[in-house]
Amino acid sequence: MSSSIQAQDMARRLHDAHDTYKEKTFTHRRFKHRDIVPLLNALKTPLSVSQVGESLEKRSINLVKAGTGSTNVLLWSQMHGDEATATMALFDIFNFLSAKNDGFDELRQAILSQITIHAVPMLNPDGTQRFQRRTATDIDMNRDALRLQTPEGALLKNLQQTLRPLVGFNLHDQNPRYSVGKTGKQAVVSFLATAYDEDRNVNDVRQRSMQLIVGMNRVLQQFVPGQVARYDDEFEPRAFGDNIQKWGTTLILIESGGYLGDSEKMAIRRLNFVSILTALKAIADGSYRQERTEDYQAIPENGRALFDLLIRNVTLVREGRSVTVDVGINRYEENLDSARAFGYKSKIEDIGDLSTFGGLEEIDATGLTLTPARLYSDTLDTPASLRKLDLAALYKEGITAFRVRQAKKDTLPTQLVHLLVDGKLPARPLQLGQIPTFLLRRGNRIEYTIVNGFWNHDPISPIIKANGIAE
Repeated sequence: MSSSIQAQDMARRLHDAHDTYKEKTFTHRRFKHRDIVPLLNALKTPLSVSQVGESLEKRSINLVKAGTGSTNVLLWSQMHGDEATATMALFDIFNFLSAKNDGFDELRQAILSQITIHAVPMLNPDGTQRFQRRTATDIDMNRDALRLQTPEGALLKNLQQTLRPLVGFNLHDQNPRYSVGKTGKQAVVSFLATAYDEDRNVNDVRQRSMQLIVGMNRVLQQFVPGQVARYDDEFEPRAFGDNIQKWGTTLILIESGGYLGDSEKMAIRRLNFVSILTALKAIADGSYRQERTEDYQAIPENGRALFDLLIRNVTLVREGRSVTVDVGINRYEENLDSARAFGYKSKIEDIGDLSTFGGLEEIDATGLTLTPARLYSDTLDTPASLRKLDLAALYKEGITAFRVRQAKKDTLPTQLVHLLVDGKLPARPLQLGQIPTFLLRRGNRIEYTIVNGFWNHDPISPIIKANGIAE
């Protein structure tokens, strides 16, 4: 059996067995540093844990080590605090490496006898505490590879310089609205063999990145066919990925994108688990050397051709004239008062001919007219007052907006409604940058109710996350 077929078969087995190793603590991606500390303390042989530094706010940064091989490999996650998918996957990999008698002993032995793994889960614990990209210094650590003004960035460079790993895995999350080229398909995972100079030359170090990515792409195509992309390789002189490649460590950037129905990234977490273990095996046995760099270049580049919701061919009436437009809507996460909770604030991104774009969700509104939502006549004291109303009957009348005297963002109702605090719905329901709350009608019949960019048959998110508050 050829090595590529063996890798495919092994990837399928890992994918199917992932639940066995999945760290059950992680049920959502907004966990904190305090959540991973007991997990680190509980790791078993052949893994060991040591504190190698601390963040600006004195949170520990830890290194997990496994293996006895002469080849060092360094992995790090959550350089950006709100990019948590790979941290979950790393703990799944730790559980896998400490298991035995499960049918994977040969794979573990192949990896751990040839490689010494060094992994830093959650490099930016202060950013994770706030669930924000940047560190507590408000510096983007991935633009701090030259000045090293963040203690976390200085630590990463020191690890690279002292360990001199053959391969480094830079683990990120990316905008879920990236597409695979112009296919209209969502990029579930994107890879990059970072450039080490302006001319984007390819030496042995970068070639190894490309070869490893070719193998990782091949195994992922089994699970998300046509949904793996290649990140733009424009040289960024301040970035760690580009510089680590320049400093002599083969750098693989993995970007976890989006997957419809997987807002907590659990499916993509599994893909990280599979692709990283596959790559570690290829490093251990050298099978990556048979891959062609041309196959790396053939992976489609990321495109920006997707909206969260795309409404096609809807009719508007402006100044007595009917016009047909497409409406592109995106939903943006906002941290709520609760440490783990979040909501969405959506906005209308574009209006007009969007026929060259796609939508993660689409509504064909041919024959439908966009009209304003209606506002309930009375002002409610709090969102809890909604429970006293017959919302189903109000929906039939097109009433989806309610004035409230006070509303906290962490006590939003479970109904799909638009709350207004000292505000009013715009007279013109369709305007760039506006919160998308309106109706789609066929004559007098309401076909779709759109509230804060979600609609009344929306399959992808709990309704509680769809509430907009306009202040």
